[in-house]
Amino acid sequence: MRTALYTGSFDPLTNGHLDVIRRACALADKVVVAIGVHSSKAPVFSPEERAEMIREVCGPIAAGQGVSLDVTTFGDLSVAAARRVGATTIVRGLRDGTDLDYEMQMAAMNETMAPEIRTIFVPASPEVRPITATLVRQIAAMGGDYEAFVPQPVATRLAAKFAKS
Repeated sequence: MRTALYTGSFDPLTNGHLDVIRRACALADKVVVAIGVHSSKAPVFSPEERAEMIREVCGPIAAGQGVSLDVTTFGDLSVAAARRVGATTIVRGLRDGTDLDYEMQMAAMNETMAPEIRTIFVPASPEVRPITATLVRQIAAMGGDYEAFVPQPVATRLAAKFAKS
């Protein structure tokens, strides 16, 4: 079984993340989405809420491709998370040259620490290239229209979060 790991904050899950997960499902029999949990960050959604959204939105996509989808959290190195879940591949999405420079550096460091785990880069589809979770959070916080950038269940939850503010 080929297991791929896709790491990120997913705060919130965006259409860009969804694009990478779709592509990862074409490469593996099992995709593990690992939510990074770092005490220095103040997320909009708890790790449990993010996991729930990922399962709700991405579960049917993976199932439709005959792929198993798991969601977990991690607070250490991505290669350590990959080893824990039995992944031999880390999948990373690339939006632009800035992403490529950063991700190449990370891939080289990861390969040095864990040569048995390879990194695969997938280019973002043109329609999702400008989307970042940071921009979505900023748009939501300022009362803007973010619905084109996130799946509908996520938009609904963002609306509820920012209605309380």
